[in-house]
Amino acid sequence: MFKDTTVAEINIIMEKAWKAFHAYRKLSLKQRAGFMRAIAAGLDNAPDELIPTAMQETNLPEARLRNEKTRTVFQLTSYAAACEKGEWLEARIDTANPDRTPPKPDIRKMGVPLGPVVVFGASNFPFAYSTAGGDTACALAAGCPVIVKAHPAHAGTSEIVAQIILKAAQQLGLPEGIFAHVHGASFEVGKALVTHPYTKAVGFTGSYGGGKALFDWANQRKEPIPVFAEMGSINPVWLLPGKLQQSAADIAKLYAGSITLGVGQFCTNPGLIIGIEGAPLQEFITALGNEIRQVAPGTMLHPGIAKAYGEKKSAALSQQEVTTVAESAAAPVANQGVPAIASATGKAFLNNPVLHQEVFGPYSLVIRCADIPEMLQVAKHLEGQLTATLMATEQDILEQDELVEAVQNICGRFILNSVPTGVEVCLSMHHGGPFPATTDARFTSVGADGIKRFARPVSFQGWPDSLLPAELKNGNPLGIWRTVNNEVTKDSI
Repeated sequence: MFKDTTVAEINIIMEKAWKAFHAYRKLSLKQRAGFMRAIAAGLDNAPDELIPTAMQETNLPEARLRNEKTRTVFQLTSYAAACEKGEWLEARIDTANPDRTPPKPDIRKMGVPLGPVVVFGASNFPFAYSTAGGDTACALAAGCPVIVKAHPAHAGTSEIVAQIILKAAQQLGLPEGIFAHVHGASFEVGKALVTHPYTKAVGFTGSYGGGKALFDWANQRKEPIPVFAEMGSINPVWLLPGKLQQSAADIAKLYAGSITLGVGQFCTNPGLIIGIEGAPLQEFITALGNEIRQVAPGTMLHPGIAKAYGEKKSAALSQQEVTTVAESAAAPVANQGVPAIASATGKAFLNNPVLHQEVFGPYSLVIRCADIPEMLQVAKHLEGQLTATLMATEQDILEQDELVEAVQNICGRFILNSVPTGVEVCLSMHHGGPFPATTDARFTSVGADGIKRFARPVSFQGWPDSLLPAELKNGNPLGIWRTVNNEVTKDSI
């Protein structure tokens, strides 16, 4: 339906984005926020065909898509508010002291936009992580033009949203090139975007293979650029003895819902559960298996994801010492994911890297460890994760300090007695984690702190007040919080 954008077309798009950058970066925080609110309003009142198109392309139900659209509108408006507040700028001012020996100069620092940002739409979130999603909102808040590459699996949906953004820009009289939308099923389109000299950063949510390719291309450039890629996670869960003894069946019911939510197509799906061999763990496994048998297979986002799920699940279940605990009792049809639970010993897991790999879908592997030291070994052998969860009593936590620390070391969000699915959009959320969960664990792709990804700090030394950016002027005309001589204040100087 949509032709791949050519390299020649990409060159024109990037030239326009670079030209637009020099105008857009000078707009006030209020003007940037106004653009984001206009996009939000357009999305809130989107054309009637948006939801039906998304349903047809993604196989997601109407209720889920409407909720996700509402979330995306909230992201745009809340990040707009954060843009205006200016905390993400991290404005710092140290005034001069001419009487010191040697004299201390006046130095002021703030974040400035990087330049044009390329955003790759995600397959599993056609709104919230795609065309007008979090990466786009954060980049626009930072003062960066955005070029979105539509995900081929929902190209029509992406095109409708892109037109909403372009209309908002036109109505506000913003410079041409502030936003662009391209299509491309070929990896050459992505490569051309990442390696273009006017591209200054990349946002990506998807597979490890895709994210790592973008990261490598970005670092092989003459001028390397940051790639903020979220690349998957198995989101391990540790069942500590005290908690499991109290409520094995309740935990099993809770996790059956989390594992199968959205046919398991969330980056925070709990794909690994670790406990200690014994009667409480066996009760949990039995109860979890009973729950999973009752969950019907669901149609996955697109045939490629369904195929990959089937292949990776089969590969995991075929490994030596892996036992299938339960699968959905209902027969699947084309492109459906069959919920499944498997089990293996801690020793088998530690000796088999295949079992560490993400199986993207309604699947989880229960690891039966011999004791706490083996649980600790599992924690220390796992790679970086978006989330890690402890199902534990307070006494469990106090008694297992080394395990708690080891688990914290591998994750970006550390959860106690809940499930990892469900990512709240707020300032305290960190949606990121050590490699290979993401390419930079210091940053989040959810919450307004994500704006910081697309800015870099610049210090202004010795500049007169009349020539300083408004954010750093003595009078603080924007009324933002700043750190002045080591004190956080909104006061003028």
